[in-house]
Order: sequence, then C-alpha cells, then structure tokens
Amino acid sequence: MQSKKIWPILALLIFANFSCKKYLDVVPDNVPTIDNAFTSKSEAEKFLFSCYSYLPNDGNPTSNPGFLGGDEIWIPSSRRGTFDTRGALMMWDIALGRQTAASPISNVWNGRYQAIRQCNIFIENVSDEEKVYDLTSDMRSRWLAEAKILKAFNNYQLLRAYGPIPLIDKNIDIDAPTSDMMVTRAPFDDCVNYVVNLIDEAVPYLPVVIGERATELGRMTQPIALAIKAKLLILAASPLFNGNPDYASLKNKDGTQLVNPIFDKTKWDRAALATKAAIDICEQAGIKLYTAVPSSVLSPFTNQQMTLRNVISERWNTERVWGLSNSYAGQLQRVAMGCLAASFTPNNSNGQLSAPLKITDLFYTKNGVPMNEDSELDFSIKNQLRTATNEERFAISQGYQTARVNFDREPRFYADLGFDGGVWYMVANNPGAGGGDEGTFYMQAKYTQPGNSGAEGYYNETGYFIKKLVEANLTNSSNSNTVKPYDWPEIRLADLYLMYAEALNEANGPTDPDIFKYLDLIRVRAGLLGVRESWTQFTKDRGARLGNQDYMRKLIRRERGIELAFEGSRFWDLRRWKTAAEELNAAITGWTISQSSAIGYYQPRVIYNQTFIAPRDYLWPIQTGAFRVNTNLVQNPGW
Repeated sequence: MQSKKIWPILALLIFANFSCKKYLDVVPDNVPTIDNAFTSKSEAEKFLFSCYSYLPNDGNPTSNPGFLGGDEIWIPSSRRGTFDTRGALMMWDIALGRQTAASPISNVWNGRYQAIRQCNIFIENVSDEEKVYDLTSDMRSRWLAEAKILKAFNNYQLLRAYGPIPLIDKNIDIDAPTSDMMVTRAPFDDCVNYVVNLIDEAVPYLPVVIGERATELGRMTQPIALAIKAKLLILAASPLFNGNPDYASLKNKDGTQLVNPIFDKTKWDRAALATKAAIDICEQAGIKLYTAVPSSVLSPFTNQQMTLRNVISERWNTERVWGLSNSYAGQLQRVAMGCLAASFTPNNSNGQLSAPLKITDLFYTKNGVPMNEDSELDFSIKNQLRTATNEERFAISQGYQTARVNFDREPRFYADLGFDGGVWYMVANNPGAGGGDEGTFYMQAKYTQPGNSGAEGYYNETGYFIKKLVEANLTNSSNSNTVKPYDWPEIRLADLYLMYAEALNEANGPTDPDIFKYLDLIRVRAGLLGVRESWTQFTKDRGARLGNQDYMRKLIRRERGIELAFEGSRFWDLRRWKTAAEELNAAITGWTISQSSAIGYYQPRVIYNQTFIAPRDYLWPIQTGAFRVNTNLVQNPGW
C-alpha cells in the first residue's frame, strides 16, 4: 500500500529528533494526503510544487551559509534586528568557530533528505501511468524530469557539505526489516555518478527555455540541469575530493573507503566537458552576459556601474541560468543598505553587512591587475589620505578625503562596495540634477556621519558596505524604506564561464585559448582589458607567469572571487579548493570606525581572529544523535 511508503528510511535513521513512536504516528496522519495527491493533474502539480518548496532560501541573509559562514561578510557582534537570534546559534557562528556535532548550526542533512523523500514520493507515483489519469504523456515526462533534477540538486547540496552520503533512491517500506534500514554512506565517486545519471535521465524531457514566463520562471530547464551537473563535477574534480590524503581513513564500518585519495586528472576532463555543455545549452536558450541599457542622463562610468549592479538585482535578467522564485532578496537589501543622508535612518537602512579589508583588497586596480603587481600604480601605503578630484567625482565625491586604497580601482570595486567618500548612485531619492549622477549620494562613514551614527547594532563593522546586493530603486523615508525584491541568482552564466576556465587550466594547462576567451568575456563586461593585455601592459613581469599553471590557477580563483563576491560562492570555493585552512585562519580587519577624523578612521584594526581546524572543518558534522539510531553511519573526520 502507498500509505506504507510515505516516509523514507532517513526519517527513522537519520532524524534523531524523532522517536520511533513519533515516526510511526506520522503514517495515518498522512494517508489522506498521499492517497489523494495523485488522483488528478491539479493535485499532482501541487505535490510537485511541494518538492520545489524545499529549495534553499539563499537570498535570505540568515539562511545562506555562504553569506555569513566564512570570511566574506561580517556583521556587528550585537546581532540586532534581522540577526537577533535570542541566544540561538546562526550561520555567523560557523565563521566564529562554534559549529558542533551535537547541535549543528545549519543542519542541511535533515532538510535535504526531507526534500529527497518528497521527490521520491512524487517520482514513484507519477511513474505509475494508472495514476494522474488526466496527465498527458509529455507533461508526465517533464514533471518526472523536474523531480529528478530537484532530487539531484538536493543530493549535490549534501555532497558539497558532508562529502559521501547515503543514497536514497527509493523510499523504504516501514515494514522492511531493520537490516534494510541501517543505511551506510556510499563512496563519494559512486554518489557523484548516481547524481549525474539522474540528471542525464531527466535532461531530454526538460524544456530549453520556459514558455510560460508569467507562471513558470524558476522551474527546471535543460540549462539549469546541466549547470547543476557542471557544478557537481567541478566539486568532484577539486582538491577536497580528488587526491586528498586527509580522507584516506574515512571508511564505513565494513572497511569500504569513502573517498579515493589518489588524484585523477580525468575528473577535470569530465568537468570541463560538462561545463562546456552547460554553456552551450545556455547560449541556445538565449542566456548571455547581462549589460544594462545605457541611460542618457548618466555618465559612462555610472552606466557601467549599473550593468555590474543590475546583473544581481534586475529580475530575471539575461544572465540568469537559475533564479530562485522561492527566494526573493528583500530583507537582504535592508541589512546591506547604508544611510546615505540624514534623512535615512539606521532602523531601516541597517548597513550591517560589511566586507573585511582582505576581501576588498582582492579587487584589481583600474589597470585590471592585483594592487601588488601593478607597475604603474603605488598602493604600498593603502591608508594614505588623498582628496578626490573633479575627474574622479563619479566614483568618489569631489573634494572628499579618503584612503588611497579607494582610488584607481576597477569598476567592480565601485559597483560592489560602498565606502567613506564613495559615490552610491540610487535611481530613487536621487539628489542629482534631473536624476543624473552629478552631485548624487555618497557614503559618509566616519563616526557621527550619516553612515555611522553610532546606533547600537545598526552599523558597518569594517567601513565597507555591500552595495552589490542593493537594488538601485530602493526608496528611503524618515520612517521606512521600500525595496524591490529580486529573484536570487542561484546560478548565473559568469559562474559557468569561470568554472570552465578553471577546469581547462587543470585539464589542459594554462595555454588553452578558451581559458582566456571566457575570462576575458567577463573582464570586458566589467570594463577591463583582457588578461593578456592587462598583464603584459601593467604588471611588473609583463605577464611572464601566465604560462605557469599554478599562477594561472590563482589568477582564475581571484577572478572568481571578484566576479562572484558576496554571492555566497567563496564559502564553498575555499573548501573545495582546500585553501580554507589558510584563508579562514587569518584575522578579520576593518577601519577604525569609532573615529570621526580621517587620520583616526583610516587605521586598520583587528575585529576577530578566525579559527579553522583542518581537516575537520572542511566537512560538516552529521548530528551525533543520528548514530544512536543508525549504528552503521560513520562520522566525518575530526567530529
């Protein structure tokens, strides 16, 4: 009977917070729901939507570990407003080193397996052609494909966080013997192949583009499916799981090795092919790098800025491979937005999301190269004071004194970051003449200035605001602000371009011309010269190291860090690259925001000394309660 298969094995064996009695009590309560869910097309579609409802709320500042779990974004220690957890742990506590196995801060394990359970129920029932009588064959195939991709994505998220996992292909009958329920973790490579097969089965039955845009945006397409496959295979090829000796001892109790410690170059070959296939189907679907329509009332500099800002915040723009229709970035904008004038209030424009100095240093000079490699510009004294000229007025307010490090930077620096003296153009509430960018808003962030009023908990800890996440049509009044929420860009085309360049460098070496082709597409959109041109003209060694694979690896990673800054990517990239032990054991620093004079404000200070324990912290812990229920499970190293 169907009613005996509605809970998967994981509900019993992994969700340790459920007793056996509670587990059994669920069955009769759910019987009417399951029995009726597949009687008609309309009811089955509701169940499919319930599978989508488990997608992560990655546009929420408190639920996406990529925002606060690493070193890319910092918040005030008092955690006021959105971040007031009343003593409970939150994503930021991962960054503070407070993750525990007894009570994991972000228990992705439970949530993703609940989602897999739901997908399995749908697939099992809709695969039965005697059910959902009014569903056409084509629609049945498409819906099954959607559920398979959702299932694949949930497995990918588990693999990214925990490494090897139990594979739950079908929900187990509750009357099955206990031995069938004692699941074990499958070897990581087997997990990857399982998810790849799920995706490959589903792709032919998915649309290339969404036809009913008014009602179906965010639902699975071929570009989304192949992008997920590419991200999975990039993860599998990366150092964390490809030739990592740290996991040589990670084995099931029967001795099965869960991660192969021997490096396999063919994994990079496979990842490169998959990423190129994703790029090709995106191009077929009309997905392309976004550029804003120029405005006649804005300077070329600000028009460039609007392209770089709108790529995140313009709804369903041309670069979206996958926008999360269940996750609209509204509150995210309020906690990122700073007070630009006395009429703004910190209760509405909280300004709580800040970028540490080491993150702001990643951005290139205006010549498109790292600050320490630029042969023409001197950044040796980063906090040396300098006054903005008329020619610099669209980036920094004319006549304003700020640090040398804020001058002569690339366009993405000014598009992504708000800082003391930095221009912050907003379409609404704009004091510029005729809506233009002459005499418009700029940030004043020293103590007692509008951007740093001293309001407890509503301030910017480092002096660098995350402008990138704020849609330019936000309006502010004395008692509120109004945001225009946007679908969170879970995957965008630039991400695929950067993954492809990375995979090609690892598979073929740094001379592959497509590496430069795809890096340069992103750089040119950002207002920079291509890699070869920039390095040849503006670095001290005139680009001599571009033929070195390790140097190119670091360059590609830096390009990724800049282009995808503050989008939640760095948190996972540092782990898969196995560089988190270096990056996350460095101090979080910022300017001395308690000072009102320029010379006092522009003194670097240590805000927090992070601790990352390797290899333990590269993988998340399985909650310890799970091992009391399922004695066949094994814990991740160090936990």
